[in-house]
Amino acid sequence: VVLEHPSSPVRQMIQDATLRRVLFGAAMGATAILNIYSPWGKRSGSHLNPATTLTFWRLGKVETWDAVFYPLSQFVGGLAGVIISQLLFGSLIAHPNVNYVATTPGPSGEVVAFAAEVLITFILISVVLRVSNVERLARYTGLFVGVLVMTYISIEAPLSGMSMNPARTLASATPAGVWTALWIYFTAPPIGMLLAAE
Repeated sequence: VVLEHPSSPVRQMIQDATLRRVLFGAAMGATAILNIYSPWGKRSGSHLNPATTLTFWRLGKVETWDAVFYPLSQFVGGLAGVIISQLLFGSLIAHPNVNYVATTPGPSGEVVAFAAEVLITFILISVVLRVSNVERLARYTGLFVGVLVMTYISIEAPLSGMSMNPARTLASATPAGVWTALWIYFTAPPIGMLLAAE
């Protein structure tokens, strides 16, 4: 809303869409870092993404019971976040420029969006698995994740909308009524992450 709604002073001040995307990426990257290092993030392993939970379950790092209930919580939490945003921002979040931040493929189409989502999730989990397993780097895993999120939103978002997360995509799609290529965001992230795990 702050970066894309036409009535926002920030939107009026920053005309360049790429710069706004970089700022959005920085905000999301910082949010990821804060979540990962928060007490709640540490307690849950900062699993906000069903594809991540599935991957860690595949690697034997998440119990089956958690692999069922984490994703349910992730989907409910994503939708709750959008509902809270709607309560805070009212109709501003529904404006076509914002549209609940619904994820849709870029102008290059669904095949490119699918490939991009597989690639970014493959890289993300590859980095998480490698960095978290190097003793001197493990404590910086959250910083690596935050920088990747920022980079992906800044650079990759025009290709796929930069989801990486089925729960996040469904949470925005539901109130927006935007079901465009939803299959991409439910298949590509788990495929990319599971390939990296293998």
